[in-house]
Amino acid sequence: MSYQHLTTFERARIETLWSAGLSMRAIARHIHRNVSTVSREIKRNATAHQYEAEKAETAYQKRRTHCGRIGKWSPELAMILSEKLASTWSPEQIIGRRFEGKLSFKTIYRWLYQGLLPETDTRCLRHKGKRQKPKETRGRFNIGTSIRKRPKGVKKRKTFGHWELDTVVSSRGKSKGCLATFVERKTRWYVALKMKDRSAASMEQAVSALHRQLPAGAFRTATVDRGKEFACYQTLEQTLGISVYFADPYASWQRGSNENANGLLREFFPKRTDLALISGEAVRQALFLINQRPRKCLGWKTTHEAFQEELLHLN
Repeated sequence: MSYQHLTTFERARIETLWSAGLSMRAIARHIHRNVSTVSREIKRNATAHQYEAEKAETAYQKRRTHCGRIGKWSPELAMILSEKLASTWSPEQIIGRRFEGKLSFKTIYRWLYQGLLPETDTRCLRHKGKRQKPKETRGRFNIGTSIRKRPKGVKKRKTFGHWELDTVVSSRGKSKGCLATFVERKTRWYVALKMKDRSAASMEQAVSALHRQLPAGAFRTATVDRGKEFACYQTLEQTLGISVYFADPYASWQRGSNENANGLLREFFPKRTDLALISGEAVRQALFLINQRPRKCLGWKTTHEAFQEELLHLN
């Protein structure tokens, strides 16, 4: 049988019987308690051989406020977690980067659902589940170098300077505005550049613009799908010295890093967004938040940190 704390009524009886001069053993028999319980109660709360039930009850309630396991929550910790969640970090990224071995990401979820993180709710979390992709309606072509001929070192992500390319488009019925997106395979560093339309000429301009911004050796290969915007691949290979490899049809997992990064970007610009109307500053802010997230696959470095380290090795 589990131990039961003394009640207010029992303390009142102890006061009456103790004042009447009964022994602790006799008091224990009257209230049907163990004599050690009565002895401990009187020694803890009696003063000058006087025991007062009201004071004893007040002292008991005060002690109870300090009982139980001390939790890890604190206002300072809650503010730190809220700040990182507002910066679009996931609970697992927060733990891996700052509190590994000290806190569980499940604890962050629990505090979030309990409302213990100020000015933060579940809307800050990543969306879960798969979404049905729209049917492909753009044209495709079947020429170009297959991904099967791409060097094995590129697949293993052991070397730097190998990119995956794609486009993010506006909703149907919106304008032709879209974004050219780039992911460096080893570091997962992500770039998005605005394009006026989804044409090969616009894609050529976007790739050339990024290539000019990077030092030599930082853009060596590109893995793309067979959308018509990549019909400019021969020009890219000849003028920029980039080797372009084409993924198999309907094999998006062959460009998994880019597909995942595009999903991150869609959290800022959902599919109903007209991408022609978003500002360059809005795109840069979204990229900043994405590239400043720590990644488990990078040992909890951010993609920005990993990318900068690789650039230093080029010099």
